[in-house]
Amino acid sequence: MATIHDIVLAHIDNKPAFYARIEEITPDVKPGWWKVKLLVLTVPLQVYTWILDESQVNGAPFTMGETPIMLEKVVSPEPPTKPLSSVGKGAASRKGTNVVSLFDRKKP
Repeated sequence: MATIHDIVLAHIDNKPAFYARIEEITPDVKPGWWKVKLLVLTVPLQVYTWILDESQVNGAPFTMGETPIMLEKVVSPEPPTKPLSSVGKGAASRKGTNVVSLFDRKKP
């Protein structure tokens, strides 16, 4: 189920069209429907608000003006092994690669 802060891939006309982050989901005045605020990850950034039912938020296909649309939740191919807060300062080794803290870089 897609929820707030999830990344989704919007398919328009049965083709991948754009990525977006779900910013907010609030009830619509119509029972069973939701106002889904999407931060569309394009240049420049755009914000869309679509009114969808729960099945559509969860990936069921629908149409807008006879154009087929579907939202697909994006799942990271490799979840992080440790949260960023647990990464120590300086360089560390993980799976043979160096991890360098951005917090330790010199500031101008």
